[in-house]
Amino acid sequence: MAIDLPMALFSDPEWQMIEEGFNLVREHEVESIFALANGYLGTRASLEEGSRLSQPDTFAAGIYINEPAAELGPSLARLPDCAHLEIAIADELLSLETGKVLEHRRILDLRQGLLWREWRQQDSMGRISQVRFLRLASLADRHVIIQSVVIKAENYSERVELFAPFGNADARSEQKAPLVSSAYDPAMVTVRAGKTSIAIAKGWVPQPPSNRGSAGEDRLSDHTKERWSWEVGPGEAVRLDRVAAVYTSRDAEDPTNAARLHLAEILDRGVSALVRAHVDAWRVHWSIADIQILGDDEAQRALRFAAYHLMAAANPADEHVSIGARGLTGRAYGGHIFWDTEIYMLPFYLLTDPPTARTLLMYRYHTLDAARRKAKAHGYEGALYAWESADTGEETTPRTTVAPDGRIVSILTSEQEHHVSADVAYAVWQYWLVTGDEDFMVDAGGDILIETARFWASRAQMDADGCAHIRGVIGPDEYHEAVDDNAYTNMMARWNLNRAADAVSLLKHERPADWEQQSKRLALAADEPAAWRRVAAALVTGFHPDSGLFEQFQGYFELEPVDVVSHRNCAMPIDLCLGPERTRLSKAIKQADVITLSALLWDEWPDAVHQANFDYYEPQAAHGSSLSPALHALVAARLGRVEHALDYFRQGAEIDLANNMGNAAGGVHMAALGGLWQAAVFGVAGLRIREDGIALDPHLLPGWTEMSCSVRWRGRILRLVIGVDTVEVGIETQDSGELKIAIVDGPFCFGHPGRRYIVEREGLAWGAWKEADG
Repeated sequence: MAIDLPMALFSDPEWQMIEEGFNLVREHEVESIFALANGYLGTRASLEEGSRLSQPDTFAAGIYINEPAAELGPSLARLPDCAHLEIAIADELLSLETGKVLEHRRILDLRQGLLWREWRQQDSMGRISQVRFLRLASLADRHVIIQSVVIKAENYSERVELFAPFGNADARSEQKAPLVSSAYDPAMVTVRAGKTSIAIAKGWVPQPPSNRGSAGEDRLSDHTKERWSWEVGPGEAVRLDRVAAVYTSRDAEDPTNAARLHLAEILDRGVSALVRAHVDAWRVHWSIADIQILGDDEAQRALRFAAYHLMAAANPADEHVSIGARGLTGRAYGGHIFWDTEIYMLPFYLLTDPPTARTLLMYRYHTLDAARRKAKAHGYEGALYAWESADTGEETTPRTTVAPDGRIVSILTSEQEHHVSADVAYAVWQYWLVTGDEDFMVDAGGDILIETARFWASRAQMDADGCAHIRGVIGPDEYHEAVDDNAYTNMMARWNLNRAADAVSLLKHERPADWEQQSKRLALAADEPAAWRRVAAALVTGFHPDSGLFEQFQGYFELEPVDVVSHRNCAMPIDLCLGPERTRLSKAIKQADVITLSALLWDEWPDAVHQANFDYYEPQAAHGSSLSPALHALVAARLGRVEHALDYFRQGAEIDLANNMGNAAGGVHMAALGGLWQAAVFGVAGLRIREDGIALDPHLLPGWTEMSCSVRWRGRILRLVIGVDTVEVGIETQDSGELKIAIVDGPFCFGHPGRRYIVEREGLAWGAWKEADG
């Protein structure tokens, strides 16, 4: 029987990311883009045999270690590389950097969550080997990483050997003590990261040719490598399947025993069954998460790439971890969690996988005490979340950084970028809107809303004129520090205060017994919600009714105008071109600030206000952050500026796919990927979430002839199909309740389970909703 890999490649090119050839200088970038993860484990797509520039990191979510330089804070621990594998033909190692490469490609199979590698190599003796690899981090069993390799001898009879290093190939240091293996046996590696133990049980299944010798495994004398060897002839192939089961002391009292037992169990099932289960799990996820675009293959692939990495980053089973800025794909930012998770990523999970969204919010609940401590340390009440956090929720923002021009720059975000507390509260309320999960509000969400409202009530300063101010902050635009009355911060604080008061009313009415216990636990005074509303009403918003503009912060309109647009294609960021002081005194902004406010609070103001602010602030944005383009695309699409929206959509997609910011080597940009999904669903489809249902305001982008996607709303699965002049909504679940389906400022109907509804454009207006045939 022919020896082959345990799964075939999904053949549709719209589901493939392909890297042809081998370019050493791009290696770190490719390792990020093609990375594998399942929310518990993540592994970069490094070459199995390594290279001079390989960075073969494997991460376990929530496992952090302190950097030797204390100011860097904790960062994700790097585990032993389970995928490293060297191939020797008659003692000559195969390498892309020696011999002759006849063919080489890596393929990320988005549909099945598989990393493929195809390689034909001619060595110094003229021997040609065909090598194919398959690798995955199982979505069906998150403790498991699988690697399969098939080696075929095209024109020789020789000994083929495989070598795998034992233990930790890339040791980390903590207080100058290496992160090394503390125990070995033929199938076990145990390492420590701080106080956490990580156990990796390793198993293998070799497959020799049926009529030619046998495969053997032995430990080399120095106890540092495992080895397998075969004798092969022309046209014959051999295969090795390697399985690693990983447990940590976070999820098992005895991780070594847990890993060992789990490995025995999965090897009994067989590698092929494990791979099939993984592929089936991806199929189920894609049935909800896929967005289909007709007419734009580039956009189609970009959205699938985004959804792939978003699904790969999350683990609904662990509510004590969240998603870092680069997920589990790279070292940048040390795996720290930012506002990126709640504002940019969480909407994807909320509308495709609500249990995962709940889990991410529970991380914020479990770190609420750390947020309380931070608020108290700054002289405030309530909860001030860390700008950057890790496992404990304590502030982990580095104190300084080195600018591209070599300057040592103080980092003030942990001291001044306080809007993160309102961002977390915003995500809590959106979760309730979509799910109606009152248990979550009683158990966790209400606590977050109340404690963050308390923070804002103490953070705002009342002046004699009766206005409240929030002074000395940094908004999303980090070019301007220590500003007063940042519009984004103040408006989100006002929103937070009002929604917390709403939550109190909701819980009092809907869950009176539970609310009595909750209010006692929080020591909530009867007059607090009314006080929050008074502060909210008094907060300065920076809104100018005559122009319809929000002033980004007090004094912004008086700053120096600069031609930001002409700097966008420069090799250096605008703050380096102008210098930090001139940038601070100019209107140049790093990223969407007021425009982010439009994206989040659209229904607060008429479209004319959003239009005026987009027209004013869009030319000022230098897009010095990966967070910026996607929200510009979202807002432009809602305004019907579809050419603008498409340009920004492409720019957002190319942050990773074309490495247009030059830093994809540190991992994929998770917030940009979440923003890209939002640009399609909230911008192009124009989806608005409401208590009684959904509303749509579609604006297909140039070249897009149809867009379809699925979203979840209060237990229902809704299938949306946006055509050039039609909108169709199918309710695919059998829930008995009805929901309101509307076109924004247009017709609406009440939908029922198992039915489809369609509305057509009639001239410049929309006609009435009708039940679709069939």
